Amino acid sequence: VQLQAFGGGLVQAGGSLRLSCAASGRTFSSYTMAWFRQAPGKERDFVASIIWSESSTYYADSVKGRFTISRDNTKNTVYLQMNSLKPEDTAVYYCAAKPPPGSAVASGRYNYWGQGTLVTVSS
Repeated sequence: VQLQAFGGGLVQAGGSLRLSCAASGRTFSSYTMAWFRQAPGKERDFVASIIWSESSTYYADSVKGRFTISRDNTKNTVYLQMNSLKPEDTAVYYCAAKPPPGSAVASGRYNYWGQGTLVTVSS
């Protein structure tokens, strides 16, 4: 079972990036998928999650209205579209998966993790 996140990079404030997380080794269509992020010297924080049916999404207050999480179950892939990026969004972004039901903001509830992809937003 493997999650691989990619799509990070360097972007100017106000710019956009789209992260992708590809799952392999099993079907994650029934799992809740999430993105977390960890800035240097800080804890890993919840960013967004989406349940299997895509009917329910959850966001941290700090990214609401700027980030959008989506998934393509046919490709076993989850995305994070990040718009209006700010320097404080700079972090390593991780994708994660947890079994149903429901979502969670606590990282300990997630069983599978990707390796992380670095997003750097310059001012």
